[in-house]
Amino acid sequence: MKKIKIGLISFAHGHAYSYLNALLSLPEVEIVGLADDVLERIGEAAEKHGLRTFGDYRELLELQPDAVVICSENARHAELTIAAANKGSHVLCEKPLGIGMDEMHEMIGACEANGAQLMTAFPCRYLAAVAQAKEAVDRGDIGDIVAIKGTNRGTAPGGWFVDKKLSGGGALLDHTVHVMDLMNWFIGSEVREVYAYAATLFHEELEVEDAGMIHVKFGNGAFGVIDTSWSRQAPYPTWGDVTMEIIGTRGVISVDGLAQSNELYSNSLASGTLSYWGENMDLGLVRAFVAAIASGEPVPISGEDGIRSAEVALAGYRSLAAGQPVLL
Repeated sequence: MKKIKIGLISFAHGHAYSYLNALLSLPEVEIVGLADDVLERIGEAAEKHGLRTFGDYRELLELQPDAVVICSENARHAELTIAAANKGSHVLCEKPLGIGMDEMHEMIGACEANGAQLMTAFPCRYLAAVAQAKEAVDRGDIGDIVAIKGTNRGTAPGGWFVDKKLSGGGALLDHTVHVMDLMNWFIGSEVREVYAYAATLFHEELEVEDAGMIHVKFGNGAFGVIDTSWSRQAPYPTWGDVTMEIIGTRGVISVDGLAQSNELYSNSLASGTLSYWGENMDLGLVRAFVAAIASGEPVPISGEDGIRSAEVALAGYRSLAAGQPVLL
């Protein structure tokens, strides 16, 4: 069996370590190297697994990998994706796809021009509860969707995530896109109007917002609202949540994507923790990407899917500045 050669570019985003572990578990994959201009971020993982390292991603691309996984700072997604596409490599890019509409269209255009597939990293589609809810909606169990209320509440990540030049924004951008993608996927209609609220409420030292609510109206008449805040403080037993309340014309589905967990109470920790035991959504994401590359089939979460979610978050900032809803 010919192996699919994959490289990883940048470990700035912590998801890179999980994606690496997922790739290592797939026998059809050969990891050709790790690239990061901060070598300390990849040194331990490379040594543990005997992988080549590169301080310049262009050196990795010269190996002509079949595909790359990009987990850089958000502001570098476009540069790295376009460079990989120009070498003919397929791309799995961390969310948000980009921090501006023009650059995201350029990313998609570069991939199309070079016959490279572009997949956006939305692993929440591979949570068991989300997948089962999608199946129920597709069967018509709750009729037509009228509204969805979602949450993606987490802890403030720090580092480059709170540097607007590198991240593109705070919690409103960081945590809108995951659940917005799920809403787009479930409802299947384009967002027409966006209204957002955002502020810095939990961490006064931050220069970006750590609290946000985003409201959307879809073309088919459905509504959506997402709590996108970094509202989870240190004592909270887990990093955050992914939930949805899906209201249909004939019923309601409640989704708690991370509910498959055990409660652990420890004297040494002096607090409770939640130990997740459910489906590995990152493995599901990576496996789907590799399967599409191997078969030549379209990736299941496209660059266009990435744009649709990021566009809503970016519109949220325009709404915030205007103090009123904005149209897409």
